[in-house]
Amino acid sequence: MSSGIHTLPDLPYAYDGLEPYISHQIMELHHKKHHQAYVNALNIAEQAYTKTSTAKERIALQAALKFNGGGHINHSLFWKNLAPSPAKNGHGGVLKPGPLKDAIDQRFGSLENLKRDFNAATIGIQGSGWGWLGVNPVTKTLDIVTTANQDPLLSHVPIIGVDIWEHAFYLQYLNVKADYLNAIWNVIDFQEAEKRYLEVTTGSRL
Repeated sequence: MSSGIHTLPDLPYAYDGLEPYISHQIMELHHKKHHQAYVNALNIAEQAYTKTSTAKERIALQAALKFNGGGHINHSLFWKNLAPSPAKNGHGGVLKPGPLKDAIDQRFGSLENLKRDFNAATIGIQGSGWGWLGVNPVTKTLDIVTTANQDPLLSHVPIIGVDIWEHAFYLQYLNVKADYLNAIWNVIDFQEAEKRYLEVTTGSRL
């Protein structure tokens, strides 16, 4: 295992870039505090792993590596997964005609059906976790999948991921997860999602 130092990635937009759907306060705390904490703990765990000499010591570090490594992987994807809305001179929430739209229409009937099914599955997570739209690597079809805590998505290739931990929404939406899930579609970066979709289904990237 590499002992390289992981770092907090920069956001591709300002902290207030996703308003009014996700507040400046949430974005800054989520990025600077929560994601940074996963990075720091992952670095500590990996450094400790390189110093282990027994299987027992390595096994003892697996939980920290999985939790913090997953937190770093998931959040790094999540930031790129979002974009300012057209009202903020961005393209968030806009699904243009193309391969991803065709795949969504074929699998779910429409984008609205996808949103409905995705939100229902994600709001059903007990406790904290993530909702995903992923590509099955064998069938190449789109599926809605959920993972608990900070577990990364391993069964599918992630196309869109939504953080349903309270730190992602509580300061703005309180305990009403449905309002957060409805709002976040306004800042989903479908252009980035389509790049990921094409990469896994055709091996190319726009």
